[in-house]
Amino acid sequence: MAKLKIEGSFVALITPFNKDGAVDFGAFRTLLKFQEDHGTRAVLIMGSTGETSMLAPEEKKAIIVETAKMKSGKMLCFYGCTGNNTEATIENVRFARANGADGAILAAPAYICASEADAEQFFLEVADATDLPLGIYNNPPRVKTDLHWDHLLRIFRHPNYVVHKESTTRVGQVAQVLAAQPDVSVMCCDSPNLGLVVPTMSLGGHGTANMTGNIAPAELATISAPWRGYAEAQAFKETYLRCLPLLHYTYSAINPVAVKSLMRAIGLPAGALRRPLRALEGEALEKGVRVVRELGLDRKYGLKLPSALKVA
Repeated sequence: MAKLKIEGSFVALITPFNKDGAVDFGAFRTLLKFQEDHGTRAVLIMGSTGETSMLAPEEKKAIIVETAKMKSGKMLCFYGCTGNNTEATIENVRFARANGADGAILAAPAYICASEADAEQFFLEVADATDLPLGIYNNPPRVKTDLHWDHLLRIFRHPNYVVHKESTTRVGQVAQVLAAQPDVSVMCCDSPNLGLVVPTMSLGGHGTANMTGNIAPAELATISAPWRGYAEAQAFKETYLRCLPLLHYTYSAINPVAVKSLMRAIGLPAGALRRPLRALEGEALEKGVRVVRELGLDRKYGLKLPSALKVA
């Protein structure tokens, strides 16, 4: 069987909640269709954007079971399966595999500050325990473990790894990985502050693993399209520069605070953030609504912008 190859926009989806704080599966269905209808190639459910660290174990299992039932076959559903140790991660990956996941994204276990050698072993042991397609999220600001390209390229020799997402500021790291031509899709975070999107795509990257696609999926699909020639490069330039205000806004607070606050304000079914996170209010939220209006996203996606903001 050919190895899974993902190109384009890989959106890290928020986790929607009901008014009572429970996971809102009706909203999940709406959000998944919103992504599918506007060119998203894959979604990551229960990443950091999905508030995964604040979900209970039974909630995580229910999310996998219920959202996997919503798949139409047009868009891949990956799940954040990192546990607090190797055994827990393997258990999570096996549960996802058994319940319809298309793949899993893994980061190094948080808080323990594992060495690069220990993290490399972790990723390989998990891959040996499953045949589920896997991806690596190198995200040292969150987990305090940073993988050098030497470690990454050794890991990518494992046939189960199909995606790499980089969230450092090191353009050189992305270049080294792409130059080695591993059999994985090389993607980067869409944060404009990291500055990886332009060099990643210009060097032959396969897409972005992004958060802003929660609000502007078609725009991120354009930004994330691999450059086959001049047309894709030109569309990238025009769309990226036009969307810079939105990209800066969605990363103006720790994710997913800004993106989820804005989604709720413009009528997308998001629900509240889980405490202790708090939604943006006042001018901080108004700024995001103005960006949506100025980009014409309300007209494009049929969003209903508030005339006056009221945050519960």
